[in-house]
Amino acid sequence: MSVAQATDQETRKWWVLANVAVGTFMATLDGSIANVGLPTISNTLQVPLHLVQWVVTAYLLTICAMLPLVGNLADLWGRGRLYNAGFLVFAAGSTLCALSPTISLLIASRIAQALGAALLMANSQAITATIFPQHQRGRALGIIGATVSLGALTGPTIGGLLIGYFNWSAIFWVNVPIGVLGFVLGLFLLPKKHTRQSASGFDYMGTVLFIVGIVGLLYTVSNGETWTWTSSRTVVGLTGSILVLAAFGVRERYAKKPMIDFSLYRNRAFSAASFAAMLSFVSLFCTNTMMPFYLEDVLHASPQVTGLAMMTYPLAMAGVAPLSGYISDRIGPKLLTTGGLCVNALGFVLLNLLSTGVQPWVVGLHLVLFGIGQGMFQSPNNANIMNTAPRSKVGLVGGLNALVRNIGMVIGISLSVSVFTVRLHQLTGAVFHGVPAHLAPGLFMAALHTVFWAAAAVCVAGAVSSVLRVAPRRQVA
Repeated sequence: MSVAQATDQETRKWWVLANVAVGTFMATLDGSIANVGLPTISNTLQVPLHLVQWVVTAYLLTICAMLPLVGNLADLWGRGRLYNAGFLVFAAGSTLCALSPTISLLIASRIAQALGAALLMANSQAITATIFPQHQRGRALGIIGATVSLGALTGPTIGGLLIGYFNWSAIFWVNVPIGVLGFVLGLFLLPKKHTRQSASGFDYMGTVLFIVGIVGLLYTVSNGETWTWTSSRTVVGLTGSILVLAAFGVRERYAKKPMIDFSLYRNRAFSAASFAAMLSFVSLFCTNTMMPFYLEDVLHASPQVTGLAMMTYPLAMAGVAPLSGYISDRIGPKLLTTGGLCVNALGFVLLNLLSTGVQPWVVGLHLVLFGIGQGMFQSPNNANIMNTAPRSKVGLVGGLNALVRNIGMVIGISLSVSVFTVRLHQLTGAVFHGVPAHLAPGLFMAALHTVFWAAAAVCVAGAVSSVLRVAPRRQVA
């Protein structure tokens, strides 16, 4: 290979990374951008807020259900091809969302949008891991990891600005030109060659069992606080979904071509890194869920100031993640991943020192610490997971990695609200569903501190899991 060809190839892979980062950011952004628009959508379409909540819930549940399936299909049909199709499906779904005149059509359109997001999420890390050599993979996956958190954490800020200056449909229209542009560029940039595998023996029954089980489980967890955790509906939902997932596990053991290859989890590097990744997003969404309430209801900050204070978190992560990936390419992941989760645990401990009289910029400074910790963790951990994957299953592993991330988000939201309301019940004897408005600041802070201590414990558990990993040995395809 000539010097000119080597230079062109080096430049091209960074352009591919840019294209993948745009799609990843767009897909994760829409997991949180709609939250801030729910009251406006409720008023405009004249439907109750608990029904409008399905605009968010349907999106996350569909992604969780589809990610392993999409990862398998990518290994069969080509990652670049499916990823690029994701741009079009996502743009089409966004258009339908913006044009929806009723809540039913809006929820259905969000499901269509989520199908495109699953195509993007499941393939982003696999494409990155394929085009970058191992000595650059940590840095490249660090950039992807930064875009994931940037998307998840900047959604409320961007959504608030768009709704404030335009209307709720703007949070969906903004995706359309980006999706079309990403698709056009992907036609020229994304890798087209892949090793075609036979689709015969595809595990259709396992796919159905997984989708039913995971949707049932996450749907029940999402509604557990509203239904109460001891209600018959919650108990039946949890029991039924666990039994279906158990049947899925038995099915996968004997399937000719299982949808999820559980032998991957015999690799301690893979299983420990995956578990740590889930716990990191559980803790991340404890802050993402509760901090806006603290800033606006206790400190009486405006939505704009709240957004600016919370922006310090993803901005700090965006600066640290690529550097962390670069360092992990040289020293390995364990020190950085464990240290990052310990930094996050320290951040939650320090949040317990906040009172009802601090300025929002002080909160922003505290959140910088989380950006540093998450930036230290995500890049090396993603690289560690992808380095364990056989090349023939890198699409599946990318889908599983995105799956545990989204499961962590759902659990984090549910955990933070449940711990908050249980503590309020202990303090007042009253029963609460969700975070109540106009709560006395002292009571709010007492419950909020309990959430932060619980999140700190989650980070410590993640750090322990990270310590247990061993150096990954890349398996032979």
